[in-house]
Amino acid sequence: MRIDIITVLPEMIEGFFNCSIMKRAQNKGLAEIHIHNLRDYTEDKYRRVDDYPFGGFAGMVMKIEPIERCINALKAEREYDEVIFTTPDGKQFNQPMANNLSLAQNLIILCGHFKGIDYRIREHLITKEISIGDYVLTGGELAAAVMADAIVRIIPGVISDEQSALSDSFQDNLLAAPVYTRPADYKGWKVPEILLSGHEAKIKEWELQQSLERTKKLRPDLLEE
Repeated sequence: MRIDIITVLPEMIEGFFNCSIMKRAQNKGLAEIHIHNLRDYTEDKYRRVDDYPFGGFAGMVMKIEPIERCINALKAEREYDEVIFTTPDGKQFNQPMANNLSLAQNLIILCGHFKGIDYRIREHLITKEISIGDYVLTGGELAAAVMADAIVRIIPGVISDEQSALSDSFQDNLLAAPVYTRPADYKGWKVPEILLSGHEAKIKEWELQQSLERTKKLRPDLLEE
């Protein structure tokens, strides 16, 4: 998989992709992450990527020209499954969406900034608009990093224990069951006996029951989907 991230602040996320699972995925050749500075696609000496909005509205708006140049330059080299725009008013990002996007070969993620982008970009160049929550960030870089992490980590081979990824919260719309490690008794705080029994079928039954109970208590909305 290849993910191209378009941003006005590349330094904000470069470090994120050079450590932990994201670095491992790239070292294994399972994912490529390329970060593009939008200012490199401007044509004026000040490298402007924003301008005042028509209509006298507050804030600044990302200009259409450098964004189109960057996207077109990438598309000239390969086909892309999706051109994603990070925006608070997009569709809520979730695990099923991450699962689907992990099957793609090539993705572009455009990081929003300022008051927003010229709406014509959304009408003509963007194929999917995604939000990571009902709140506003300084820019879409953190949202792009969140999405890339969620997508890449479930690519087969990225995580050595694939069953661990498949049993994470939100797979099958359920929260994960509680997990414990040694010691089995710490200051009287004991691990559930069933987990020490070695009875695989009963442990699986306990795991499902715990997942259902935690989901019902903490995220009942997931059971309605």
